Amino acid sequence: MFQVVWNTLGSAPRRVFLMISAACLLLLLFGLYLQHVVGLVPCPMCIVQRYALITVTLLAFLASLSAKKSAHLLLSALLLLSSGFGAFVAARQSWLQWFPPEVVSCGRDFYGMIETFPLQRLVPMIFKGGGDCTVIDWTFLGGSIANWSFLCFSGMAVLFTAMLIRLIRTR
Repeated sequence: MFQVVWNTLGSAPRRVFLMISAACLLLLLFGLYLQHVVGLVPCPMCIVQRYALITVTLLAFLASLSAKKSAHLLLSALLLLSSGFGAFVAARQSWLQWFPPEVVSCGRDFYGMIETFPLQRLVPMIFKGGGDCTVIDWTFLGGSIANWSFLCFSGMAVLFTAMLIRLIRTR
């Protein structure tokens, strides 16, 4: 199994990037479903994770359009950073859910950064949230949204690390 994935990373990286972009788009759509159909209110950390997921989606799509190894190398490094940041935020939110503080503080600093970010005017209202980061409103197989987000971002980070190693070795 590992050998098949390793060979695919080297022989068809554009296809791998496109599949990752499509998977991220599906995750974003699922988040919007949970927000608008199920009625869950995203917290500030959820919003930050959405931004990280959008970044991964767009960078992976750009990488799928390029045939140059140098572009794949650069974009893989940027994808690794983006997915690592998303995993960090998801891990922090998971920690807050497992060990809620006495005074709820789920990252209003993050929320303040989002509110003052210049692109905020261009981003639709769907990215505004106000929920509590310590509350677990939805679970699947015993894991919260933050737990699943951490697993997805971590899996992508591992994949992008493998992609970088594969690209460096084939240069």
